[in-house]
Amino acid sequence: MYVQSARHPRIAAHVELISLIVMLANVFTVHLKPISSLAGPTHGCAYLFVVIATWRLQQAPPAAKAVALVPGVGGLLALRQVDRADSARAQTEEVGASGETDLPSGVAERSALGLRAGS
Repeated sequence: MYVQSARHPRIAAHVELISLIVMLANVFTVHLKPISSLAGPTHGCAYLFVVIATWRLQQAPPAAKAVALVPGVGGLLALRQVDRADSARAQTEEVGASGETDLPSGVAERSALGLRAGS
């Protein structure tokens, strides 16, 4: 399976957050029009890029796609969830490939069948 890189969405998520901080700092301090006219479109483009790129990531869980819609920090939170899903998937594949577990054989067989210890 081909796994897409999350490098570009990660860069855009950081740009989105930084541009939001710049815009808010500008509004609450000097409110210079050139800064607003530069940071606003930058933030908007970065936000749209993060949302679209997250929705296009094949390994992104549905929760990550929903969190990406939150302006400002949504992209970073979505990429955090994608990273967690990737690491969980890698651990599952690693255990499945080796066929070995740290559990005793009876426990491992019951857990593979979805049975509880008392069953």
